[in-house]
Formats: sequence, structure tokens, C-alpha cells
Amino acid sequence: MDIPVIFVTTKESVLDRVMGLKLGADDYIVKPFEAIELLARIEVALRHYNKSEEVIKFSHIQVYPNQRIVKVNEELIDITFKEYDLLILFIRNKNIALSRNQILERVWGYDYSGETRTVDIHVQRLREKLNLKEHIKTIFKVVYRLEE
Repeated sequence: MDIPVIFVTTKESVLDRVMGLKLGADDYIVKPFEAIELLARIEVALRHYNKSEEVIKFSHIQVYPNQRIVKVNEELIDITFKEYDLLILFIRNKNIALSRNQILERVWGYDYSGETRTVDIHVQRLREKLNLKEHIKTIFKVVYRLEE
């Protein structure tokens, strides 16, 4: 994951600045400074990172992870946090069979104590909202697999 880095330090020599930038900093600011300057530098760093925003594509779906946005054929689709996490899990594990327990652990967490039917309900919603009926396969009523 790309995260902008700004060094905030008291070291003000040119060599220190050059070393900080060579180590991977996107910016370097020396104390003391005004808060407004730091905020401006943060905004610039974030603007640069948002320009190269990652887009994950699957079939007719575009996922923008930095914004947690899902589009189908360029149309914004409203999905819940868990539906989003489930979609990402499926896309990153394309053509791999995932059991309900694997899905529960990865999307809901290891300590989830609810009913396993929640996976089935969320899969059903994803199929409907994102037109994935032909892509999310149920295998022996035990596992799911996203296929292209």
C-alpha cells in the first residue's frame, strides 16, 4: 500500500534533507513550522497519491480501494462495508474456492460468533447488486468461488 511520508524533524542541514528524501520521504519539514504549512504539505502529498489511485477491475466492475467505491459500468453502486470487504476478498482470490469459515474469518474476523448464513446472505446481495449471478459459483453448498 502506498502511504505518503513527510519527515518532521529538527535536522535542518541540506545533507539531512537529501538523506531523508533519498530514504523515501515525499516531503521534509524542519521544526519549528506553522501548522498551516504542515497542513498544506499534507494536502499536496495526498493529492499526488490520489492521482495514481489504484483501480481493481473485474468483468464489468471497477473498485476504487482508496475511496471504497464500487462502480458497475461506470455507475456508482451503494454497498455495505461487509459487502465491499467480501467483494475484495473474492476479487483477490479469483478462481479459488473459499469456504464459509474462511470467508467468516477474513471478512468478519476470527472472533465472529454469529450464524454462518450471514455469508450466504451477503453473497446473495453481491450477486444481485453487482450482477454477479454468473460469476459467483456455489460449490456443493459449502464454498463459493468467483469466476471470470
